[in-house]
Amino acid sequence: MEERRIQHNTVPADPHFKIGYTFIAVFFFLICFAIFWLNNFGKTPEFSTYFDKASHSEYKKKLAKQEMIDAYWAIPEIHMIENDRDKKLIRYGKELIVHTSQFLGPNGTVSNISNGLNCQNCHLNAGTKIWGNNYAGVASTYPKLRARSGKIETIEKRVNDCIQRSLNGKPLKNDSKEMKAIVAYMKFLGKNVPKDSVPDGTGIYKLHYLNRPADPLKGKAIYAGKCASCHGGNGEGVLAGNRKEFTYPPLWGDQSYNSGAGLYRLSRLAGYIRYNMPFGADFLSPKMSVAESWDVAAYINSQPRPVMDISRDWPDISKKPSDHPFGPFSDKFSELNHKYGPFAEIDKAHEKK
Repeated sequence: MEERRIQHNTVPADPHFKIGYTFIAVFFFLICFAIFWLNNFGKTPEFSTYFDKASHSEYKKKLAKQEMIDAYWAIPEIHMIENDRDKKLIRYGKELIVHTSQFLGPNGTVSNISNGLNCQNCHLNAGTKIWGNNYAGVASTYPKLRARSGKIETIEKRVNDCIQRSLNGKPLKNDSKEMKAIVAYMKFLGKNVPKDSVPDGTGIYKLHYLNRPADPLKGKAIYAGKCASCHGGNGEGVLAGNRKEFTYPPLWGDQSYNSGAGLYRLSRLAGYIRYNMPFGADFLSPKMSVAESWDVAAYINSQPRPVMDISRDWPDISKKPSDHPFGPFSDKFSELNHKYGPFAEIDKAHEKK
């Protein structure tokens, strides 16, 4: 009787049953593993181990701003241009920005009108880098009245200003192929920017002032530690293998920008350094503090460089920026104050007028 009961309760092995059971077990294991992964590895941490909470909060603000900038100014692609003639001209304009000296430098193939620097040495990534002195707002804002000349200036005039000041050279003719190509490229970059508007991230970032004068002596030590490896101990730069342009541009001396260049104003150079130097720095990941940027800028601009006759600049001297280092001025501050600061005091004096 007992033997029959045992035989009655015995169920033969079913291969389909075993496969189904195995599938359920594997599925259950995968669900558990996924939960474990999400809880331990898949989550974005509240803040990176490389930041404290305050720094992480600032980083998130910058990231949001960077995303806004990227969305606002979409850099157009040359390969999308349908007209072959326009594409060729604009591409040549970009080449002139990136390799200016190959075409217009001391050993240039077109002319010999500049000092060996490339436009890209100041206008990074062919004039497209955020806060890298880019060209985003050129097409939308020119022609415009500029206080430095006291006149309405065209894009052509502005380009030649750069050639004569930053490249310490001679102007291009407005009807030259090179000028037409450069202007076409700048207009192309800004073709999606509404007229009279300036995208955020355009030009050079305006740093807040120090509460002291910028210090060239402090800047010298910073330069030795963070700049000299690329630009040379004497600011001489490093020539490229073709001997026609610089891999790293000279920051002072005969082949650097002259005393009339925009970067000879301390606020412009400090803002440029902050989010672009040393190599690899950008808006989200600066490699120098604000104070370091001001001080190293002071050191660089305290060094010898070509001198330009700027006697006709700023016909209305009351419109001179606080950091324009050459008199006469409409205030009581000296040239030394206007070169190194502190600039907040000068700004306050101007606001009272």
